[in-house]
Amino acid sequence: MGTLTQGSLITSLQNSNLVGSNQKHLTCALSLPIFRPSQNPLKFGSGFSSQVVKCIKTSSNSGPRNQFLEPLVAPAIDTANLEVTVRSASMVVPMEECVRKSMFLSNIDQAVNIYMGGILFFSANPNFPPEVIIKKLEVAYRRVLVHYDFLAGRLRWNPQQGRLEIDCNSAGAGFVNASSKLSLDEIGDLVCPNPAFEQLVTRKWDNFWPKDQPLFILQVTSFKCGGIALGIILNHTTLDGIGLQIFFQHLASLASNNLELPFPPFNNRHLLQARSPPRVTQTHHELVNLGQNTSRGYDTSTPSLFISKSDNLQRQIIRLSAEDITNLKTKAMELGNNTNTYKFSSGLITSFNVVTAHIWKCMALARYNGDQDKEKASVILFSINLRARLRPRLPASYIGNAIVSGYGMATYNEVEEKPFSYLVERVAEGSRRVNDEYVRSVIDWRELHNGYVHGDILLSSWWRLGFNSVEFPWGKPNSSCPLVHQWSNIVILLQDIKDEVRNKGVNVFVSLPPKELEKFQTLFYKFLLS
Repeated sequence: MGTLTQGSLITSLQNSNLVGSNQKHLTCALSLPIFRPSQNPLKFGSGFSSQVVKCIKTSSNSGPRNQFLEPLVAPAIDTANLEVTVRSASMVVPMEECVRKSMFLSNIDQAVNIYMGGILFFSANPNFPPEVIIKKLEVAYRRVLVHYDFLAGRLRWNPQQGRLEIDCNSAGAGFVNASSKLSLDEIGDLVCPNPAFEQLVTRKWDNFWPKDQPLFILQVTSFKCGGIALGIILNHTTLDGIGLQIFFQHLASLASNNLELPFPPFNNRHLLQARSPPRVTQTHHELVNLGQNTSRGYDTSTPSLFISKSDNLQRQIIRLSAEDITNLKTKAMELGNNTNTYKFSSGLITSFNVVTAHIWKCMALARYNGDQDKEKASVILFSINLRARLRPRLPASYIGNAIVSGYGMATYNEVEEKPFSYLVERVAEGSRRVNDEYVRSVIDWRELHNGYVHGDILLSSWWRLGFNSVEFPWGKPNSSCPLVHQWSNIVILLQDIKDEVRNKGVNVFVSLPPKELEKFQTLFYKFLLS
């Protein structure tokens, strides 16, 4: 593994379109309750982390196609049972004694008090059998926790401050050693998020009270082929997507026997503290106060996108190649030049903007109920990395939650009738409005109100987070994906492993009721090929 420096991290993130560019979108910003300081989110938030897939006891030991379109439909796994056996589970503490302290959490951190997860898959390496990898990881894990001591802490409610904080008490982070009787080839598609992958993580520690649950659990599952999976469950208050990627870079560096981290993680969350007094200076259509009546034209009776769950969902991945995305950019330019109803700039036609606009159009129209929805607003939410948007900028190595929700909003009639470039402009506008003052206004809004982020569609992007570029001694991940549940309003952008070198293609993961999915596919292909 080459030497990693802070400069190389910044360069890497710039190349990944995560910092230092006009578009900064990342994953892990879901539609969540936003807690008011007077509320105890330890109780309120626990409902979201109660979906326990498995507990363990600690122990010592088809549409049209052409040359530009290549749909990739995730095949069903032959069995939902990955035949995983937990061999050992333990609480891992930092290798060096850490001073006990309380860690401040920003309002952005507190807004994401749920558990999230993901999987990294690694092919077999004959020089690193699974038992060697497990030993290296456990030692590196303990070493990295010296620098991330809060991951071994526990979430606490501070009644004096009226807010959540982390008690950095070295209570421990979870480490699980497991094995599967299957090979990675037998599992099949590793690109598509699959419910069976829940067996590759540990959701919670058995026999622990909710307040004592670890904030971070790493499960290493070895397969009979020699490959492994790293399954991660973490409380979202601790890290955002970029923060998790930085953590993995540090873990990989220490697993490579480096004595020191190439650069320290930056963890001063006070940089995102609310102003005194709080000043909400912007209009926040994406935020809804609990109990607030609204005349915005869209339904706010559902408290968050998390509630939009269904057992009757079909999942599919559709691949957009680099050529498909170029085709969408061309459509946006052609339509933009043929209308004088609004201003349009070619600088707004980025890959993210056109892909998001295309998904928005197809998702909205797949649910469109005709005239009764004509003037109703359709809202798409997407996460924006604010590290480079603040003045002064946050360090590139900032590991806390540095994300806010951008949004595009239009009536269903506009989605159907307006040119494609109109939707691209709405998406670009949603990103463009997020500047320093807007972010500060969001933080202050959360200081004053008990509410939530609301929209019809949530776009979560793992597209360019760079998990697959992290090099461990045994190699880079050959695939990575988030854990997903039965949520019908969430679309996930995943890296196109067929285009890892250029990183210009994208896999679009959708999960919808059968009839809506069929309509979505028809619209997706029809517009792309028109």
